[in-house]
Amino acid sequence: MPPTLILVRHAQALHNVDRDYSIADPELSALGREQCLELKANLVPKVLSQEDLPEVGLILVSAMRRTIETALLAFPELIEKGIPIVAHAGWQENSAQPCDIGSSISALKAEFPQVDFSSVDPVYPDKTSPAGAKYAYNKKAIMARGRSVLAELKERPEKAIIVVSHSGFLRVGVTGRWYFNADYRVFDFASEDKDDLSLKEREWTEKGGLGWSFEERVELGYGLPEEDKVVPS
Repeated sequence: MPPTLILVRHAQALHNVDRDYSIADPELSALGREQCLELKANLVPKVLSQEDLPEVGLILVSAMRRTIETALLAFPELIEKGIPIVAHAGWQENSAQPCDIGSSISALKAEFPQVDFSSVDPVYPDKTSPAGAKYAYNKKAIMARGRSVLAELKERPEKAIIVVSHSGFLRVGVTGRWYFNADYRVFDFASEDKDDLSLKEREWTEKGGLGWSFEERVELGYGLPEEDKVVPS
């Protein structure tokens, strides 16, 4: 049976404060760190009790500072229980602005030794060269990346997986739903058919698990450029 997906947007980062997209791979703001504690208080008891959710067996994070920090601050109990935290290039944000370009894996390994970076695509953080074309900021690449990460998760053996990612990619590449900083939504795959990657959201996260997110739905791919374009996500 395919896993349940708990999809989390990172908490507020420095580039979110004043919409300064020139900040390279920003860390969380002070408010973002507070939001992580609210996420922790809301979601972790649900995970540990398994009343509303199956057993979580994996935490995936976009290989960017703000997503890694969110996971480490919100889910320390889960990590201490032995649930692996694994970085994944496929869940990075859409644009090629400095705020959405990751740091080198060697730098991140030194900064976050708790995280497994062994399976991160070697091309990361490049998304503008031919080698990094699958991470380019255009509709074709982002839609394909969304399908790719879902297909990968659908084949995973875990009962439930937490993914910490970004609003733009989650909204227009994966789920068609809005995510406020540090909010989350819970989805199940609509069928066990390998080729059917459609998702069905749990009713209790219609406004986000924390109740912070818009209910409106968005068409996948909405607003994305047909060709590469450098604009903020």
